[in-house]
Amino acid sequence: MATKSETRISNPAEFGRVAVVMGGSSAEREVSLDSGRNVLAALRARGVDAHSIDGIPALLDALRAGHFARVFNILHGQHGGGEDGVLQGALESLNVPYTGSGVLGSALSMDKTRSKRVWQSLGLPTPKFVALPRGGDAAAVHVAAREIGFPLIVKPACEGSSVGVTRVFEEAQLDSAVELAAKYPGDLLMETLIEGDELTVGILGREVLPSIHIVPKGAFYDYNAKYVAEDTQYLCPGLQGDAENELRALALAAFDALGCAGWGRVDVMRDRQGRNWLLEVNTAPGMTSHSLVPKAARTAGIDYGALCWRVLETSFREGT
Repeated sequence: MATKSETRISNPAEFGRVAVVMGGSSAEREVSLDSGRNVLAALRARGVDAHSIDGIPALLDALRAGHFARVFNILHGQHGGGEDGVLQGALESLNVPYTGSGVLGSALSMDKTRSKRVWQSLGLPTPKFVALPRGGDAAAVHVAAREIGFPLIVKPACEGSSVGVTRVFEEAQLDSAVELAAKYPGDLLMETLIEGDELTVGILGREVLPSIHIVPKGAFYDYNAKYVAEDTQYLCPGLQGDAENELRALALAAFDALGCAGWGRVDVMRDRQGRNWLLEVNTAPGMTSHSLVPKAARTAGIDYGALCWRVLETSFREGT
């Protein structure tokens, strides 16, 4: 898959005709459309011959017809969302270059339970967790919760954008949390709720961007705080000195452990004792006006247009 070195492009014609695939059929469709419109405008402003495509079926039809040279994937989520390895496998079979992580990194990152098992095996810190099979016995869920201890988090194992996530502080809240998470495809995940600061670290090629400390107005960084609210604060860099360096190193180790490449974002909780806990990796992060990777890139001196260009450069892999 992607190599450790980065290819830099100076002439937009070298990209050829680019499909910016957005939308799709996942629970994150609207966010993807917003991201995609921004990316498309930025690439066109820099002279790239870029065109929008909505969803995987339309994209594959266009690729089989020979209409595009490469793909900028800004789909989010699974099951038609293009972030779970399925699209990546199809593009590999067609020998079409694309941005971001390959099949393995995409699939592993989308499945939070398996991500955590990989990190655990390597000694990387992640909150204590229990995997909950879909349709599992309600009594077993309560036993698992008592094993984890309250407060805890219940969420779908394979969704992003805080979709279906509930913070559970007492056992009486547990059944409704499971019911919400079960509305989404796949298994569920229960993990210790780390109380402290929410941080995220963007990765661009092999460059680790400054961290962001997210300070939502409400109790936590939910879907509304991410995409709707205007009162969420973003402190960048989120930490200073050795603490910032340690966090960035952990983020890159977590990214590499899952076989990710190109670009992405690693979400972390920092507890009251200053310990970092890995939550998940996003292999096609949001690129909306509220999104985090553009904010971190701006702090690093990379404007939005340059960021989109750099991401498109990640489609140049060995042999492409």
